[in-house]
Amino acid sequence: MGIGRIIETDACVREGVAWLRAEVPVFVPVLDACGDLPLRRRPDGFAQVLSAIVSQQVSVASAAAIWGRLEGAGMVTPEAIWAASDDALRGLGLSRQKVRYARALAEAGIDFDGLRSTPTDRVIDTLTQVSGIGTWTAEIYAMFSLGRADVFAHGDLALQEGARLMLDLPERPGEREMRAIAEDWAPWRSVAARALWAYYRVAKNREGVR
Repeated sequence: MGIGRIIETDACVREGVAWLRAEVPVFVPVLDACGDLPLRRRPDGFAQVLSAIVSQQVSVASAAAIWGRLEGAGMVTPEAIWAASDDALRGLGLSRQKVRYARALAEAGIDFDGLRSTPTDRVIDTLTQVSGIGTWTAEIYAMFSLGRADVFAHGDLALQEGARLMLDLPERPGEREMRAIAEDWAPWRSVAARALWAYYRVAKNREGVR
């Protein structure tokens, strides 16, 4: 897996949508129900990976609240994380486990600028070497912060549920099954993910990703 297309603008998302409509007809009613899909591009760098760690295994609303407190306290750089006490970080909403993960990220010395030109599979490998960064977190970073057009967060429960609804499956697909299903959505799997998150929001009236 190389770098592939980079999603930079809403026009890129629309190009992916047009491809899905033409090549994967099952997406047509989903896209009709959801309207325009969001760009969801984010900055890259340490703070964005830390934000993804914060989002792990908590609701979208809880993650946003905790991240707001971390930003307000200036705890979004390696130096700030190094200098802060465990109690201070926990007081801002991080669990003991996530305090450990934040410190591991701060100590990892990742060359975030270099990741911009690194093939996607190596980006995921690099990030997942850090304690507390799983495949989901790395995929989200590649998708939103690096703009990779052909990444899919296969273990994401909202995407799995969106796929179940779209494909009328008897139960939600697991990560392995989701990987097989999403193969047919290359080279625009990141746009397929945006569509399924939007469909999840329409069907469940709740956000599936921050």
